[in-house]
Amino acid sequence: MVIARTPLAVLAATVAALAVAAPAPVQAAAPLPAVTPRAETAALHDDAAGGDADADDPAIWRNGADPDRSLVIATAKQGGLRVYDLDAREVQSVPAPAAPGPDDAPGRFNNVDLVRSARLSASDLAVTTDRGSDRLRVYRIDRDRPGGPLKDVTDPKAPRIFSASQEEVNEQRTAYGLATWTDRTTGRSYALVSRRERTRLALLELTAQRDGTIGYRPVRTLDLPATFRLPNGTSWSPCAEPGELPQVEGMVVDPADGTLYAGQEDVGIWRLRADLTGTPELVDTVREYGVPGTYDEATEECVAGADPGFGGEHLTADVEGLTLVTEKDGDGLLLASSQGDNTFAAYDREVSDDNEYEGGFRIAPASAALDGSEECDGAAALNAPLGRRYPHGLLVVQDGHDAPGDSERPSTNFKFVDLGKVTDAVED
Repeated sequence: MVIARTPLAVLAATVAALAVAAPAPVQAAAPLPAVTPRAETAALHDDAAGGDADADDPAIWRNGADPDRSLVIATAKQGGLRVYDLDAREVQSVPAPAAPGPDDAPGRFNNVDLVRSARLSASDLAVTTDRGSDRLRVYRIDRDRPGGPLKDVTDPKAPRIFSASQEEVNEQRTAYGLATWTDRTTGRSYALVSRRERTRLALLELTAQRDGTIGYRPVRTLDLPATFRLPNGTSWSPCAEPGELPQVEGMVVDPADGTLYAGQEDVGIWRLRADLTGTPELVDTVREYGVPGTYDEATEECVAGADPGFGGEHLTADVEGLTLVTEKDGDGLLLASSQGDNTFAAYDREVSDDNEYEGGFRIAPASAALDGSEECDGAAALNAPLGRRYPHGLLVVQDGHDAPGDSERPSTNFKFVDLGKVTDAVED
């Protein structure tokens, strides 16, 4: 499969632009406001007894005919997909595909996003990256379908995205992060996919097949930088295991202008065109940006050196789930999970304001039985009325450490948060 590649030279200006004056020391910031969840899904367990299910990334589908019957569709990695109602009750579980051979990787659903396009389907679609097979999988959404709202409509001939063979797939440098996008000018719909342990992004056009299935074709790729020039003239790369590059996972596209925001986990948030042309710009960097590190093979961890003070003030690595709170007048927020300190950063949605930082918040426990969100991987916001439960919209976030729970079993789930409380916390 041949994909046109954006030359690395295109990014030279971006890397050079990072060599700016170091920020002046700042006083310690006040604690961020806390928002509590209203509901949570049942815990998922990433062990054999739990079906190797691990909560990761959500998407919110609004039922226009009956908003109270809207759904949350979420990935559970090797556990496939889970579908929840607005009370956070599971209504469907979709298994990931089995491994093609005894020594091959099984299906593993990493990220999910939604598509609404008359060119593709009469129904809305859920698209997910299958890291285990290096492919996209596509599901038609029908709230009243017997057996559950999701039906697999993936083209069986859908190609691998990054890998040339099953042997390469088994190395798992495969499809990882995901954002969908419909070009308002042409009506064509696309999926933007990142590659695990690499800096590459791929643009795929979603295509409707004659048999009603949905496939995709490659358009182009772009490689974000892996090495950065610091203000002191030195070069820096985030510390990682040998052979790994700083990957992207969290991504979202602003539908109004086709701007892609991509979270390079150990670097920061990039802003670029969703068609992967032009020059990417860094909106913000993580606090650890520029900190030297050495990988210790014995502990399988990075040992950090002295902080030169070149990093940002609002994000602690990893940068994870990115989502938009959109408003009709073009205003709104870009939300990012600051995984390293269990908080969320909010930026102005408008590029004309250079995505200025607006504030932050954390999701704290609502009670002894309903905890907050820690080490959040994925997030999804929908600024639209969702019936009596969420008249001001909904924010769904992954919780990497669901509590209270069995300390012997890894437990993850999703928290449902009143979006109105989030925007109030950021604006106060």
